[in-house]
Amino acid sequence: MIDREIIRLSIPTIFSNITVPLLGICDAAISGHLGNDLFLSAIAVASVMFNVVFWIFGFLRGGTTGLTANALGARDDGEVSKVFYRSLLIASGAGILLIIFQAPIFSFLWMVTGAGEEINGYVREYYAIRIWSSPALLAIIAISGWFVGMQNTFYPMVIAIAANVMNIGLSYTLAFPLEYGFSGVAYGTLIANWLGLLIAIGCVIIFRKGRGLRCSLSSLLLGNWKRYFSVNGNLFLRSFFIICVTMGVTAAGARLGNLTLAVNIIIMQFFQFFSFFMDGFAYSGEAMVGLYCGERNFKMIRECVKHLLWWTVGVSLLFTLIYFGGVESISSLLTDSESVVAGVVEMTLWVGLIPLVSCWSFIYDGFYIGMTATFKMMLSTLIGGIAFFLIINLCETGMSGIDGNGVIWSAFLSYLLLRGLFLVGLWPQTMKKNYKFAENKKR
Repeated sequence: MIDREIIRLSIPTIFSNITVPLLGICDAAISGHLGNDLFLSAIAVASVMFNVVFWIFGFLRGGTTGLTANALGARDDGEVSKVFYRSLLIASGAGILLIIFQAPIFSFLWMVTGAGEEINGYVREYYAIRIWSSPALLAIIAISGWFVGMQNTFYPMVIAIAANVMNIGLSYTLAFPLEYGFSGVAYGTLIANWLGLLIAIGCVIIFRKGRGLRCSLSSLLLGNWKRYFSVNGNLFLRSFFIICVTMGVTAAGARLGNLTLAVNIIIMQFFQFFSFFMDGFAYSGEAMVGLYCGERNFKMIRECVKHLLWWTVGVSLLFTLIYFGGVESISSLLTDSESVVAGVVEMTLWVGLIPLVSCWSFIYDGFYIGMTATFKMMLSTLIGGIAFFLIINLCETGMSGIDGNGVIWSAFLSYLLLRGLFLVGLWPQTMKKNYKFAENKKR
């Protein structure tokens, strides 16, 4: 029964995750056929900028999932509604602020990317158009998190696929038949995000079967915001630390030359592809642990954690075997450059270790979000991030026997492993603390 529920929740998330790269590939293909090579570079840089911005606001999904699942488990429909509307309120406010402060945000992100001035105008044009989709996209993230908390990952999959398909179709139509060219790609994304929000709202209406999400304005605005901001504030900082490490990998690779940078882009695809699958199981952990935490059913929390850990080990071992045995073949599918493929093959040990080392941080993140114990998640990421930059510094100054690209990936894998081990070590204490809290509430 538990395994069936895990599969029911995980498969839609995995499927929607796998479709995400399709959008980037299609945007690149459209831009690459507009007659100017600079368009392709501009799309790539602008996409990195928006990924950074929206990744920081990932707390809108995770925090909403945990709080919603807890409220559902406690059978508190009023709190379910309150979390929904508060998440949308924060998403809308954040989106409006991104629009208002788009100029300084662009300047900062442009400085961080270090892109060439020859594409500045194109990147700025794309950014200035797409930034107006921020409220819609952040709202979609919040609604998707709410659905996962309501033990439903089917509708988030429908929303993601529908938005991506519309994005591709609109971008192509505006860029070519309607002859908007490069700006048409940005307008396509803008329109698709707002249409995606309408689809998301429609999914909520269908899911609720006509039962409204009732919440008075006074309860929404004047109620206790402390827990909401505590949970999401920690997730916000966690996202920031993750971005710092990710950008650290890119910066360290760039210092070793363009070949190393290209090799690391391919290796990161191995990591991201594995994350598509692990996120599916992590989302299941968020939903199920959150639900049983709300019910104060700690026996079922232990059971679903045990089953999810078995799934985690199995999937990780499968990916480890595939990665160790197929590094060269998989790399050849991602690039035609023989030198880049050879560089990835040289890193086979690190690539093969990615699943076994990183799986613990993924799955335990899900457990902790379900418990809304996000401070420990933030702390684990901070400690792992410090270790990453410390290892990079020690190795680059010659204080270690490791050199070259091995430095970067030793540091990155250490960061992932420390995150996971920290959360594994604190899990019994977290369970005990929440169990005592539940017992005290009963009394």
